[in-house]
Amino acid sequence: MTILALEFSSPQRSVAVARTDRVLGEVIETGAGPAGAFNMIEAALREAKLEREQIETLAVGLGPGSYTGIRVALAMARGWQLARSVKLVGASSLDLLAAQAQAERIFGRVNVIVDAQRTEFYLATCEISERGWNVIEPVRIVTAGEIRARAGAREIVAGPEATRWFQGGRTIFPRAATLTQLVVQPDHSVGGEKLEPIYLRETNFVKVPTRKSATD
Repeated sequence: MTILALEFSSPQRSVAVARTDRVLGEVIETGAGPAGAFNMIEAALREAKLEREQIETLAVGLGPGSYTGIRVALAMARGWQLARSVKLVGASSLDLLAAQAQAERIFGRVNVIVDAQRTEFYLATCEISERGWNVIEPVRIVTAGEIRARAGAREIVAGPEATRWFQGGRTIFPRAATLTQLVVQPDHSVGGEKLEPIYLRETNFVKVPTRKSATD
């Protein structure tokens, strides 16, 4: 199976191409948003020495994280599926962070975090070892104070920009290369018909009333 993976949920965006269990190409960018997504895809395909027509499965990091980035990745994947009839799969970006922590040999009780804005964070607590990892406290939204208490108790806190918020935090990012490995595991992936962004808090849009003119 040849997989193209898109992970745009964090400030570090990545695209990867893999065949079975081997990563053939990966492009990583950090900057002002996912506007260059198509260029990243083309660069990853060139590195893998593959054409678009050879992609059989598209994998997407579903968040939680950047609303815009996740929506862009999903829109691109769905558009590609309409054009090429490929398979779509996705995985939680917090699961990706746990897998990435294992790859970077961050072992023990690890509090994986993602900024949820409003001085709150998405948090999932995992037990990670060389043999694997499993979730011991599922994802939820918590205050910065709760995470500081965990860090103060010498628990590991890891995630995108973790060092910006918490002393002793470990900065790790969800990566598309890791996503290609995770989505082949049924316990950590969801199929195309269930592909939706993961948010624990509703996104609220406020409609501003139109001001009437003096002639109305």
